[in-house]
Amino acid sequence: MKIHRRHFLQVSAGAAVAIAAHGCTQPQAQSPATIAGATNSENPGKISIGFWPVAAGLPLFIAEKKGYFKEAGLDVEVVKFASANQVAESLIAGRLQGTGNGVASGALGLSEIASPGLFKIIAANPSSAEYKLEQVIVAKDSPIRSIADLKGKKLASGPGAQNLAIAQEVLVKAGVSDPQVQQLEIRQHVAAIESGQIDAAYTLEPTGTVGDMKGITRVLEYGVVSKYILGNAKAPWFGGAAVLSSKFIEQYPSTTKTYIEAYRRAVQEIRDKPDEVRQYLVGYTAIEGELVQKVPLVAYTLYDEFKPEDVSYFQKFFDFMTDKKVFSKQVDVASLMYKPA
Repeated sequence: MKIHRRHFLQVSAGAAVAIAAHGCTQPQAQSPATIAGATNSENPGKISIGFWPVAAGLPLFIAEKKGYFKEAGLDVEVVKFASANQVAESLIAGRLQGTGNGVASGALGLSEIASPGLFKIIAANPSSAEYKLEQVIVAKDSPIRSIADLKGKKLASGPGAQNLAIAQEVLVKAGVSDPQVQQLEIRQHVAAIESGQIDAAYTLEPTGTVGDMKGITRVLEYGVVSKYILGNAKAPWFGGAAVLSSKFIEQYPSTTKTYIEAYRRAVQEIRDKPDEVRQYLVGYTAIEGELVQKVPLVAYTLYDEFKPEDVSYFQKFFDFMTDKKVFSKQVDVASLMYKPA
């Protein structure tokens, strides 16, 4: 376990849709609760679900704030953490029964390696050139017009082995030999470009939106993981996921189904009324003010909506993580998908 903990500390949460707010809250002790729709023998008490305060966590925020869990008879406690790695580690420790969307698939993959059979995916949040998340940004008046133009330029990525590996691979696939990438906190990317410390950054929303609103940066290209690593700009990059622990699913199968349907209700509301539900980002994330309406939203794919092609692209990203030694061994995505009893 100690060996894998070191990997957690190195891997950045590449599923971010917003810069995380600092600080975390630990789950409280469980208390009895009656679960509507569950069998009489099922009484899980408080269900603690961890989240990283990013925009991709929106389904969890809606389900809690609008009372969808309560209406289903569930006693759900949403617990904020400062990083996706902390969420994954708490899942391993048994302090959480699941996670909301936005928790990095890379961090979850590492938790699966550290504790095989730990969780099952109930929903994932794909991004691409269409559903915007990851991007390369440059100064607004920069002469750089393509990623190939970054040869010899100073590029930054977010911290961690995952972000570094992605940034380097994007440069290589764009024809930049011997790529030099420095790691820098994502919240510093816009200021670093403005000061001339770096020429460009592989970053995550809302960085590009913030830089554009301030008139400092522009997006050079969206969907770079899809295009350069998955080989198709429209391919879904499943950078984050919502999961439930396998132990919880096995112990409370009926409650699990009730929870998922409440979660599904929130996902459907995002699909039907994306502008109306953006307000639920406030309070859960650092996103507020004008940014609430301007930051792009990712898509959501529930466990029973995955097509074989989706699983294949998800697996291709995990295989990339293995090839780049971020993962110590291969992780099979198909085996991680929730399957109702």
